[in-house]
Amino acid sequence: MNQTLRSTIQLLRFHFSFFLMPVYFFALSQLPEVDLGNSLLIFIVLHVLVYPSSNGYNSYMDRDTSPIGGLENPMQPTRQLLYVTIIMDILAIGLSFLITPVFAAGIFLYIAASRAYSSRGVRLKKYPFAGYFTVIFFQGAVTFFLVYHGSNPGHSLHVPVVAMIAASLLIGGFYPLTQIYQHEADLADGVTTISYVLGYKGTFLFTGIIYGMAFGMLALQFYLNLEIMEFFIIQACLLPVITYYFIWFYQVAKNKKAANFKNTMRMNLLASVCTNIGFIILIILHSFE
Repeated sequence: MNQTLRSTIQLLRFHFSFFLMPVYFFALSQLPEVDLGNSLLIFIVLHVLVYPSSNGYNSYMDRDTSPIGGLENPMQPTRQLLYVTIIMDILAIGLSFLITPVFAAGIFLYIAASRAYSSRGVRLKKYPFAGYFTVIFFQGAVTFFLVYHGSNPGHSLHVPVVAMIAASLLIGGFYPLTQIYQHEADLADGVTTISYVLGYKGTFLFTGIIYGMAFGMLALQFYLNLEIMEFFIIQACLLPVITYYFIWFYQVAKNKKAANFKNTMRMNLLASVCTNIGFIILIILHSFE
């Protein structure tokens, strides 16, 4: 495999899609009935095409030389990476029309927002709040809406708003922690992240508040669906995440060097594994109803 192809495959960061799966499984867990064919196609569109393409485009624009999400030693991008992301985006939109035009329109908007976030011409990521709200809105509420709508056999447009808000809050609590080790590298690139604005301790406190709000919205969603047991299942699955959060917070409060790449990736992996497991359990339970 030549160096150019190795760089392209690495910077697409397919494995990073795992960190974004909880919203997908959350949406499926809230459906009374799931179209398996469409749900599989949606998984491919999002996790095999859209998310990796977004990662690749971001890497092409940033040309990182320090650790980034999911990669400790990123290679330098080439023009091939840009062309591959364009092809993946076109393929994603084309496949989306096999689900519904509404789904295709949503995927187009997601891709457009992703490009606006990373592009040197617009560069939403350099604005701490505009960048933050763009990410949590599209990776949270919009993605939940698309998965729920597309996987519903009737393609209903009546998607639970409370659950959409909960999805955005779950992403919103998670996202600032992914930036906590990149303050200096981001500033050198002209990017001011919300984590930098909040500071190390502030990032943890903000994350705790947003996660608390997310749990509140999840509780309301499960209460409205008369699924109290399901809510406690999710809480039980998230106990390891909460435990690690407090341990890491304590370490960072003592020594800011603990806010590093390895600890961030541990938090990302633990949060994704536990949240995915929780929502997959709910999907399995619903399949026996």
